[in-house]
Amino acid sequence: MQLKNVILRPVFELMDEGVIAVDKEGKLIGINKKAELYLDLKYKDNIRQDIREIIRNTKLIDVLVEGKKQLNEKFSYNNREFLVKRIPIIENDEIIAAIAIFRDRTEINQMNKKRIEDKGYIEILDTLLNTVNEWSVVVDEEGIITMMSEAYKEFTNSPDAVGKHVTEVIENTRMHIVVKTGLKEVGDIQKIQGNKMIAMRVPIKKGDKIIGAVGKVMFKDLGDFHIVKQKVLELEKELEYYKNEVIDDRSAKYTFDSIIGNTGKMEELKKIGARVAKSKSNVIITGESGTGKELFAHSIHNASNRKFGPFVRLNCAAIPSELLESELFGYEEGAFTGAKKGGKKGKFEIANGGTILLDEIGDMPLNMQAKLLRVIQEKEFESVGGNTVKDLDVRIIASTNKNLKKLVEEKRFREDFYYRLNVVRFDLPPLRERKEDIKELAIFLKNKLTKKLGIYVEDISKKALKYLENYDWPGNIRELENVIERA
Repeated sequence: MQLKNVILRPVFELMDEGVIAVDKEGKLIGINKKAELYLDLKYKDNIRQDIREIIRNTKLIDVLVEGKKQLNEKFSYNNREFLVKRIPIIENDEIIAAIAIFRDRTEINQMNKKRIEDKGYIEILDTLLNTVNEWSVVVDEEGIITMMSEAYKEFTNSPDAVGKHVTEVIENTRMHIVVKTGLKEVGDIQKIQGNKMIAMRVPIKKGDKIIGAVGKVMFKDLGDFHIVKQKVLELEKELEYYKNEVIDDRSAKYTFDSIIGNTGKMEELKKIGARVAKSKSNVIITGESGTGKELFAHSIHNASNRKFGPFVRLNCAAIPSELLESELFGYEEGAFTGAKKGGKKGKFEIANGGTILLDEIGDMPLNMQAKLLRVIQEKEFESVGGNTVKDLDVRIIASTNKNLKKLVEEKRFREDFYYRLNVVRFDLPPLRERKEDIKELAIFLKNKLTKKLGIYVEDISKKALKYLENYDWPGNIRELENVIERA
């Protein structure tokens, strides 16, 4: 039975190696395109020619004569080296043909090198996946699992997960979707076996083509996530504390952008405040307790040319009258019994070049008002027990919840001192007169308090906001903050 070339050629073309075939007389009866490329031959030019005329010293003739296979032999042709298998074709104990199957050794070496590299990468990835006890999975472009950590296999009870479609192994997975969309998904909540987890899925790309995806369980339980979140909040609070320590009490924290409120009255006050800040004029801020007088004073300082200077606060009502003078102007060593060694700087000296806020100025004793009036007029002062006059460059902002005009009429506040302070006056409206701002204030305070307390609150209901807006808030913003914190 003769081998027909019409049958051999289509079969040969399916092979990745070079293939040539000769009949029992050694004439070429078949050659595939790979062999044509390797040997620089043309099928139509060489068919039916003696193989010894085409390839000198070929050993295919030996195979025809001896009828024995020759495996993994080497041969050279056109300055190239090949590995070849030569096989006789026998029918009814008769050798009717022989085939040589061969491949360029350079290609083989490259393939072996890539196989070794790939094996190395796989071993490294397997080690990474398994040693850190992570729940990780890798899929190909069809969503078939190619790698999966032992811990994840154990959890999903799928020791033979590799080779299966990811949807057969992992409940509610989206890995196969990420492969199709090419979009990364981070922080997605996924329910597996009744457990809510937080997962991450990232597509793997080679050039512009998506060749797979890697998935990882970031948190195996939502409780773990909340623990981490709580730790982050605690660190943020600790950072805020140390930031405040660095800032100390000599810097203003707030600006006009920090003041919540868009009613006409508040917008006008902020606009005027920003203009007045650029001047050197003294300022009085009045308003009920809890309306944000100190916040307004901070904002004026930060909008002024003194913003890089110190911002010093003093609550006139919190300091006994006998200590107020030394607190304001400082004292020299030995000025009185118990005086600190080396003396102490007063608030005015500390605030030099910046701003001093005299809070609750309405509670300042009359004798102290007289001394302070002289300081404002002369722009100089002496510390207690000292005899050196010190120059002063300080802007004074005074604040009070009392009616200073009425106190002047009652002779409880010096009129000349009042007019020295009352160059520019801001009357902050109570919260009941700016109810349109309550919703914005409530949401801002809710966010501030949830961060402070480490409690997550989604929102304030419309019904609750209605209650807040219908109340008159005698304690103003401070009372609103207390109510939200208590809630």
